[in-house]
Amino acid sequence: MSDAPIPSIGRIVHYTLSESDAEAINRRRDDAVAAAHNPRHADRQKPMGEQVHFGNPVREGDVFPMIIVRVWGTTAESVVNGQVLLDGNDSLWVTSVGVGEGPRRFVWPPRV
Repeated sequence: MSDAPIPSIGRIVHYTLSESDAEAINRRRDDAVAAAHNPRHADRQKPMGEQVHFGNPVREGDVFPMIIVRVWGTTAESVVNGQVLLDGNDSLWVTSVGVGEGPRRFVWPPRV
């Protein structure tokens, strides 16, 4: 019998960004700088329902907390969907992520 935890909704794990994750996050944040100078955002009296993403740059291999929001299975190896909490005002939704080391994977945090 394995002692590996079985993923469940609401658990917090550590997610490692992939190269494509980092590119997408940085692109959104770069677009925010351009959007800040857009006249549509200058008039704060008329909210547009848009979110301008700000945060520190990220790169492949960076690790962030992820809240599991859906589990696809009932074993320790089940893949999950989650919300990755970034160092900024945004998050990253990831799907079908498996447990393990390396980019686009999650690991259970160590007990301290």
